[in-house]
Amino acid sequence: MAGTTAALTAGRAAVPASTTDSALSRLWFGFMTARVTIALVLLLLHASVLLMGQPTMAWAIPLCALYLMACLAVRLFLGPPESTAAFDRQWPLTIGIDVLGCAVLQFTQSAGINYIALFALPVLLASVLGTRLLGLGTAAAVTLLLFVNASWHAAPAEAAYLQAGLVGTGLMAEALLAHQLATRLASQEQLTQLSTQAAIAQGRVNELIIENLPDGILVVDGLGRVQAANPAARRMLLCSADTALAQPLPATLFAEPGWYALAALVQDTVARQSPLVADVSLDNAGTHLRLRASTRLTAATPATPDTGATGLCVLFLQDLRELEARMRTDNLAAMGRMSTAVAHEIRNPLAAIVQANALLGEDLPSPQHQRLTQMIQHNAQRLDQIVEEVLNLSRIHRLAEPAPSLRLDAHVAQYCTEWMQQSGHAGRVQLDLAAPQKAVVFNGDHLRRVLINLLDNAQRYTRQDDGAVVVSTQASDRQVQLSVWSAAAPLETSVQRHLFEPFFSSESRSTGLGLYICRELCEQHGASIAYRRRAWRGTDGNDFHVQFNLPPATAPAAPTHTA
Repeated sequence: MAGTTAALTAGRAAVPASTTDSALSRLWFGFMTARVTIALVLLLLHASVLLMGQPTMAWAIPLCALYLMACLAVRLFLGPPESTAAFDRQWPLTIGIDVLGCAVLQFTQSAGINYIALFALPVLLASVLGTRLLGLGTAAAVTLLLFVNASWHAAPAEAAYLQAGLVGTGLMAEALLAHQLATRLASQEQLTQLSTQAAIAQGRVNELIIENLPDGILVVDGLGRVQAANPAARRMLLCSADTALAQPLPATLFAEPGWYALAALVQDTVARQSPLVADVSLDNAGTHLRLRASTRLTAATPATPDTGATGLCVLFLQDLRELEARMRTDNLAAMGRMSTAVAHEIRNPLAAIVQANALLGEDLPSPQHQRLTQMIQHNAQRLDQIVEEVLNLSRIHRLAEPAPSLRLDAHVAQYCTEWMQQSGHAGRVQLDLAAPQKAVVFNGDHLRRVLINLLDNAQRYTRQDDGAVVVSTQASDRQVQLSVWSAAAPLETSVQRHLFEPFFSSESRSTGLGLYICRELCEQHGASIAYRRRAWRGTDGNDFHVQFNLPPATAPAAPTHTA
């Protein structure tokens, strides 16, 4: 109530008032119910005395009835005061009425009953729900009334005064102790509620972190029954990014044959009562996924018929491909620094070789010797181009000059023809070029490299027949698109997430740099590359498409290079 809030202000001013509302409300309703009960008992007591023919005051029953009605009115129509003042307008309706009613009954001693014990209720009410001053003041007022009653009609005055003094002392002690206990209980409840709020906030933070973790977290019991799983674990177990959040997991790891490896790891962990780490393979709907699973056991709890185990097993799942991709990224960063340093070191001796070859060519008139010097010059130029590309990759985001514009269809047709001639796959590629007049902002050599990487990738995974690879272009008013489509099986969801990461490949013999280089070269020119699954003339296949930027209206398109 209001008085308690004021009493507990010291040391707890920062605590919101709502933290003690529930405790004060329960105490208030408890006291109001006790008042109604006492009033009802007094009414029944005087009515029974009257029915038994015992002498009693004629106005005692109406007084008790009026007291009962007042207690009921406060209990039913009023609530705990919201004021923080030490004296509230409800106190006259509660403590005042209680003290007045008990004093009248005690002064008259209706039906020969001593009503001193009833004074304990208003003193408790004032001490527990009010301030210390209010509790002591109520006890002092009751003591004064008892002394007045003793001097009013006590036979032996000394005994009556002694009784009034003892009762008053007891009420004072009651007021102090009750208020001290109420203050401590309120403080403890406030601390408990603050701790609960902190625990709830920490729990929400933990849930948010767990929900957004890239690693899967799976909680199972000793029988392999799934208790909880975060979205990453759902994606791994269901091998699907689209239905991972909507589709419920099976109740147990033994429900799916492809999960037996995880179930066996859980059983082994529970049997040994120690954490384990193992690489497992999951098979779900024909999708194969390799995971690194580490287990931890929660604190032991008493075994029950429902769980059949003494604790829970928490599995931390990591996609091995993601781990390998991280390692490859780190290796790439280290290799990039090293290759940049090596490229700078190669340039000096390479320039000396080119210069020496040029001088040597001037002194060798023989045609055979001239062809040899030309071979040296040609390969030196290739080495210089490779060094330049390595340096460009290292400073790909710091290019200052924009790339020239070029006619997309003409260059694509030329590069595709060269690829079929050099790879011996004549007729494998079908061209569907629909943007003959469109120019795009892209470097010609970089476009050649992107297209050759995409063609090599398509040829590696498509079926071995003519027309299985389709290179097409589409144009709109704002954008031009190049697509390399191949009739091949769809890529796994776990593979799609890492397609353009460095050193990531589904084959052990592949370096995993082709698509990464394509993405880096596209981003260098403001273009984008992506993967999708689409149909070409009724046949489903894999499609890698590049979205190009259009050049300014005044920029001339670069002419087509000839081999």
